[in-house]
Amino acid sequence: MDEAARPLSATSRTRLRRFPERGRTDRADLKAILDDGLMCFVGAVVEGGPRVIPMVYGRIDDTLYLHGSVANQVLTAARDGAELCVSVTDVDELVLANSLFHHSVNFRSVMIYGRGRLVTDQREQVAGLRAAADQLVPGRGATLDAPTRKQLAATLVIALPLDEASVKVRQGPPNGEVGDYDRPIWAGVLPLTQTWGEPLSDPKLRTATAIPDHVAKLAGQPLR
Repeated sequence: MDEAARPLSATSRTRLRRFPERGRTDRADLKAILDDGLMCFVGAVVEGGPRVIPMVYGRIDDTLYLHGSVANQVLTAARDGAELCVSVTDVDELVLANSLFHHSVNFRSVMIYGRGRLVTDQREQVAGLRAAADQLVPGRGATLDAPTRKQLAATLVIALPLDEASVKVRQGPPNGEVGDYDRPIWAGVLPLTQTWGEPLSDPKLRTATAIPDHVAKLAGQPLR
């Protein structure tokens, strides 16, 4: 079977127990949500307790690349064989019911489980770092010089396969109960729109440098 067409895994950890009808099994949905995100939350057991940190990521095909300092405890745990749980959530709307119980959020979310692989090949390290830069601003990675040997030595790059993952999506209005609608209280959804502002140049730049097109064109545009 073509890798892109392979459905998402069905494991005890990825099976949706609440609102299973919101689940998605198409691998394209997984990649679309990852590609729309900016940051992920990475969890691991560190020194006997749970640790969750926000992190920039990049995706190349069916691999998620995470990177950080060699002192990053979650990444060092991953390097040493700890399992990771990575989540990405894109919020689209607030769901405002006319009862407290049914307030919610319309969202698209991904949860990935697995053991990461320490990337030691320099070319793959740089590719993973460029993918992370492109996740923030498409096209950014190709404009940047590769890290120095010293910088790479200070960086951990972990490759996490997208083999075991779940996707959950909520859409639509509140799911109020019949009696809720007898109350004279407004209910509905409030769409969330995020747009980029005007770029602000680093005041430490030593020469006048034009804002590159791949950055300038984002001003005033939606987040994704």
